[in-house]
Amino acid sequence: MCVTCGCGQTAATDKAIGNGATAGHHHHHHGADAHHHHHPDGAEDTRLIRLEQDLLGKNNRIAAANRRFFRDRGIFALNLVSSPGSGKTTLLARTAEELKARFPIAVIEGDQNTSLDAERIRRAGVPAVQVNTGRVCHLDAAMIGRAVEELDPSGGVLFVENVGNLVCPAEFDLGEAHKVAVVSVTEGEDKPLKYPHMFAAAGLMLINKIDLLPHVTFDTERCRDYARRANPDIEILEISATTGTGLPGWYEWIERGVGNVTLESDRAPSEVRAEP
Repeated sequence: MCVTCGCGQTAATDKAIGNGATAGHHHHHHGADAHHHHHPDGAEDTRLIRLEQDLLGKNNRIAAANRRFFRDRGIFALNLVSSPGSGKTTLLARTAEELKARFPIAVIEGDQNTSLDAERIRRAGVPAVQVNTGRVCHLDAAMIGRAVEELDPSGGVLFVENVGNLVCPAEFDLGEAHKVAVVSVTEGEDKPLKYPHMFAAAGLMLINKIDLLPHVTFDTERCRDYARRANPDIEILEISATTGTGLPGWYEWIERGVGNVTLESDRAPSEVRAEP
């Protein structure tokens, strides 16, 4: 968690939702020693640790309420995380287009600026809410709790496309059933090795853009091995969002999740709603 740079310390979640609404904070990294604090009594370091605990504690409480809300309505919530340019939006647009006849689908799009991705999802015939985070480098549970009030994918899937970043989103639970880490073959196979916390938190890794394998240097087996070093239980699928290769396996994985959540919602009803 980038608590030292101030991520999540402002009123970021108070102005997060809408087409163009932003919620900013300032990052104060100044050189290699920016994270070192010279306080003989340790007071500053203690304050930072307490701040991090408070931020994550509050987020986790809201995430738990979100999770109950999703469970009670049979919503299979997925948090898609990746570096920028992995193809998340292309994947979501095609997935929404091809699955919307099977069950309800809604999308929350997280970006620092613009509503371009949400507009693209809406063109696929699926409701979407844009969350602009400004200078904040991740979505948090409160943002999701408010955004989902504009959507109703009960009995279906809520896709959350997180801000392109493989660091902070690993720490912030949104109430999702799974994090889905998307890696493209154009990025290199070492992403799970460089960002192990994200892949340790993910339930599924999608290796995207496999149609480009003849044109890039990417070792899929090595990427799989690196991911399993971080998380021995992670599921892995190879796909191409543009050609459709491997997408049936992705769709089957989603359908299984929808069925499991629907069964759970029938067993454990509750009236708890997500609170911002």
